[in-house]
Parts: sequence; C-alpha cells; structure tokens
Amino acid sequence: MITNLQLLAGKIRETNTYFLNKAYKQVNTAYTIRNWIIGYYIVEYEQDGEDRAAYGQHLFERLSQSLKVAGIKGMSATNLRLFRQFYLLYPQIHQTVSVEFENIGYQIFVDSPACKPPEISHPAGDLLDRLSFSHFIELFKASSDASRFFYESEILRNSWSVRELQRAMSSLLFERTGLSEHREIRCEQTNVDTLVPAQFFRDPYLLEFLQLEEKAQYTECDLEAAIIDHLQSFLLELGKGFCFEARQKRITFDNAHYRIDLVFYHRILKCHVLVDLKLGDFSHADAGQMNVYLNYYRENESVSGDNPPIGIILCSGKNEALVRYATAGLAHKLFVSKYLINLPSEVELERILKEERGKVQK
Repeated sequence: MITNLQLLAGKIRETNTYFLNKAYKQVNTAYTIRNWIIGYYIVEYEQDGEDRAAYGQHLFERLSQSLKVAGIKGMSATNLRLFRQFYLLYPQIHQTVSVEFENIGYQIFVDSPACKPPEISHPAGDLLDRLSFSHFIELFKASSDASRFFYESEILRNSWSVRELQRAMSSLLFERTGLSEHREIRCEQTNVDTLVPAQFFRDPYLLEFLQLEEKAQYTECDLEAAIIDHLQSFLLELGKGFCFEARQKRITFDNAHYRIDLVFYHRILKCHVLVDLKLGDFSHADAGQMNVYLNYYRENESVSGDNPPIGIILCSGKNEALVRYATAGLAHKLFVSKYLINLPSEVELERILKEERGKVQK
C-alpha cells in the first residue's frame, strides 16, 4: 500500500526531474548560441580586422592561446574553427539570437549575417530548442544543404540522439532514401493518392545494429528475434511512417497454417506492409508466397480507407533478372531488398548506390 509520504516523495522526485531537465535544456541552448556568436565574431574579424593579415593561418592557434591565458576553457583551435563553421552554415540563427538578447536587455552587436541562409531550412528556434551543439557538429559533415535539411528533419521528427544521427549519416541514409531533389518536402505536401510507394523503401537495408555474426548457423527465427529486440533501431532503418503491428501473424487455409514474419502499418501510404525474412538468396517461390499473403490481407485484414498492402522480401542476396521476372505482372506492390548485417565501408556503400542509380536510369 502506497502511503501519503511515498506519494509526496514521488511528486517531489517528478518535480525535481522536470526542472533539472528544463535547466539542462536552457543551458544547452545558451551554450549553442554562445558558440554561434563566437563564430560570428571570428568571421567579422577575418573580414574587417585591421591586423588580421599579421596572424594569417595561425589566427585560431593564437586566439586559442590568448583565451587560455584569460582562463576561458573549451576554446581550443579546433573548437574555434567549429564555431566559425557553425556561423557560416547556419546564418539564419541571427534573428533568433537578436531577439533572445533583446528580451533580456543584453547588448550584443550582431549585424546581418555575412552569408546567405540555405534555400531550405528549418526555423532557427526549432533547431536551437531540439538540437545540441554535438548534433550540429555532426551536421557540419553533410554533403549538401539538402542532405543537412534531411537529417535535421529526422532529428526533429524522431528525437534522434547524436549516436543515432552518426549512424544514419555513416550509412548514407539520405542517399539511400533517394531525396537528392528534396523529395521530403514534396511528400509532406502531396495528396496520399499521388504518393509513390518506392519513395519509402530502401535497398539495401543496413542491420548492423542487430549485432549478428556473419555465419550460416543462425536461423530466420534468430534474425526475427534480433529485429524485435532492436525494434526502435529497425523502425528508424525502415524509414518514415512505419508502425509495428505484429510478428508471426498466422493465416490459415483449410487447417494449413502460414506465418508472416513481420507486419507493419504505414501511416502515410495508409496500407499494411508485410515483411518476409529470408536468410539466403531470393527465389521465385518467395514472390509467390508473398503474393498469397498480400491477397489474403487485401481481402481479410484491410478496412475501409486502406490502400492495397505492400510486401517487402528481405534477403541476403538477389539476382536482379530473377526479381524482375518473378514480380512482373503481380497485382500488388512487392519490393525485394537486400539486408547487410555488417555496416560496409563508405567505398562499398558508394558502389552499391551507383548500382542502384544505374537500375533506375535503365
């Protein structure tokens, strides 16, 4: 039985946690804004400082030493370069900074940014409110403004940690999702009936987070169990809109039982997504089996407003010609994708992406 004293202690604990998190968030935002302003001052000095030529390429080292003597920590030459890059990549933060300090009466002189903001960007307030400076450091590495916008969107939507962001970028998630022309924006603004399902599916899927050894001994049940154990990571790898619904979904025909490995519902495409896991290479029988599942789901599981179900066959290998002949003419959308249980090198990923682009262009 919970006593009144325990209830009181619980309320105090919740209150303490709430305000500690709020304080941490405010400190984090102030720290990030401070770094942006320092970057602004450095760029301003590089452009207008009368003695800037005397320091040349050694500016950051000399400035770092001067600040160290003054007792200011965290001002290494490397950090100062990051602060400068922060300002150059996110000039849109200027307005937020100006309002922030105007509200508290602190006189800080920040003129209009020296560089133009990217064509597509999120409100600076949202970024400062949800991202730590460690997030921004990773975003500096993005290959383009479109790529950076994509990863910012995923952080805001999914509350990614820095580690989750690192994994997404190292696995070239932007390139594998095929958003080189800002497809993310178009998807948000397009009617569901006009969406192209292929936009939401990838090939390959990278499942290194399952921590499976690359050996022949494990079974499809082992693979499925590992996915369930790491369901959050698997959903992030699947992409936007997937909601987990069932595992080993049983369907029956005249006392013969069949099981669908994983079932999801896609909230944007408004349809069920059935996933069949295969340890080996894709075979034509896999397509026939999945087509049976899809027909069953369309007739027995779909409700009013649902679009036809979609199937994904995840296999360790596939022959493109066999996939094409096995899936041609099917009434349902069926995707055959490879999975990799070890994260390949960037060179290997680039090779895979080039192969996929080549298929699209044919």
